[in-house]
Amino acid sequence: QVQLQESGPGLVKPSQTLSLTCTVSGGSITTSDYYWSWIRQPPGKGLEWMGAIAYDGSTYYSPSLKSHTSISRDTSKNQFSLQLSSVTPEDTAVYYCARSFKYYSGRHYYLSPPNYWGQGTQVTVSS
Repeated sequence: QVQLQESGPGLVKPSQTLSLTCTVSGGSITTSDYYWSWIRQPPGKGLEWMGAIAYDGSTYYSPSLKSHTSISRDTSKNQFSLQLSSVTPEDTAVYYCARSFKYYSGRHYYLSPPNYWGQGTQVTVSS
């Protein structure tokens, strides 16, 4: 079955760039209609969708994070990555990668709630 695994440094210094990679197995990140998301959960807070990269390479970002968020992919490795620049301690969170699919309803496209998740990785922003 599809499995996702986050990897990257667990500690990042303020003002630096947080970089994480999600390795996908059991399915291709280029399969039509699938979207590959980054979601985070700060301590004591709810889940926050950060952005996604689609099966065709298109990217989508949360408006609140768009200015310093970049999602990319390496199809040869079946991986997609997150870069969050200029981080602050408020970016401390558990970061998840996840898969959703696109569906059409009422003249609009939507993303499903993720049906596959990575286990999450703790990232702490601290000097």
